[in-house]
Amino acid sequence: MQAINVSIDVDKRLWQQDLRGSRAHAAMLAKQGIISFNDAKTIDDGLAKIEDEIQSGVFPFRHEFEDIHMNVEARLRELIGPVAGRLHTARSRNDQVATDFRLWVRDQVDLTLQQLLALQEALLQRAEQYADSLMPGFTHLQPAQPVTFGHHLMAYVEMFGRDHSRFADARTRMNENPLGSAALAGSPFPIDRFATSEALGFDRPMANSLDGVSARDFALESLSHAAICAGHLSRLAEEIVIWTTPMFGFVRLSDAFSTGSSIMPQKRNPDAAELVRAKTGRINGSLMALTTVMKGLPLAYSKDMQEDKPPVFEAFDALDLALRAMTGMILDLEADTAKMRAAAGAGFSTATDLADWLVRNLNIPFRDAHHITGAAVRIAETKGVDLAQLDLADLQNLEARITEDVYKVLTPEASAASRQSYGGTAPDQVRQQIQRHTLRLKERRL
Repeated sequence: MQAINVSIDVDKRLWQQDLRGSRAHAAMLAKQGIISFNDAKTIDDGLAKIEDEIQSGVFPFRHEFEDIHMNVEARLRELIGPVAGRLHTARSRNDQVATDFRLWVRDQVDLTLQQLLALQEALLQRAEQYADSLMPGFTHLQPAQPVTFGHHLMAYVEMFGRDHSRFADARTRMNENPLGSAALAGSPFPIDRFATSEALGFDRPMANSLDGVSARDFALESLSHAAICAGHLSRLAEEIVIWTTPMFGFVRLSDAFSTGSSIMPQKRNPDAAELVRAKTGRINGSLMALTTVMKGLPLAYSKDMQEDKPPVFEAFDALDLALRAMTGMILDLEADTAKMRAAAGAGFSTATDLADWLVRNLNIPFRDAHHITGAAVRIAETKGVDLAQLDLADLQNLEARITEDVYKVLTPEASAASRQSYGGTAPDQVRQQIQRHTLRLKERRL
């Protein structure tokens, strides 16, 4: 029974939140006249001593006291005597753990928000550096149309910006205080739940005591957002893995973010990117684990909910590491712009520009222009040349009205520069988006 019941090895991570909640609760009890100010002062001093012990590594975490709450309470009694028993007036371990866990998740969300900003700032720095640098854009991992490397990186700025927004939104929703819900029905003591809410930085008390002790959707929502964010990290990690292969050779990571082989001395493995990619599995698994734990639980508290913390701790540990590693890689990588430029023109990537020229200049319906361009590509394939290297006569055999002016749109530079629509890959548009996000990040930092 002790083996299955004890959780101190896991939930001792809540010690800071547990002490914060206890100190706020004791202060409120004294203010409301439920305990004396002298007793509240003695309790606060004892909790301060416990904080010092934990920080210095001498606190005696013991399995006979199953969780962090009982460990703190037992040690407090050893330090200050029977007065320690007054701390638990008008609260239960049910609302205590709900408060501690909510505070921990809120703290971790705050950290994640800052890490997302740091990653976006790194991406913006690189996007500005490579705003004019051409690379192939892909669909189906096949060359599609030329884009700029800056534009490609800005796509991830957008993704991680939405991740930031989701976490910020979740934080607003979770910022309600369960403390004072007691076991499940509230308390007969004249407690002031608004006072503890203010002391702990919550916007308000939770309005239903049953919900207060049993709600874990704040953790589920945070894990859901973590899983989405991990998916974005994994996509970027995958591209870094591809880009660093000799077959692509688009970017290079220094030794700080790559590793060698135990047998092949020439290897430069993008292990950090691969591990970021793998962390997605842990985070997705954590979301599924907690979803399954909570499925079908009746109100209010069930011991099943002791299993809520391991997946949340594991997921946020993985996300924390993945965000820091990805930020480091983005700041570390260097692009081979010449190789990117060469690849940007491969695979007849300016074919759409030819079709667009036919529509704009000759008023040919796009679908007909599409067929003409397809025929031009087949001729170029047969001759083993790019579209820009076709003779004018070859193009005029397909459409007599084509002039030499068409060659102005058949370079990757011209293709990218022409994409001037809002959100397009033209360097001017990329710089506008960099400026917009730079201002937004400054606002979020305030």
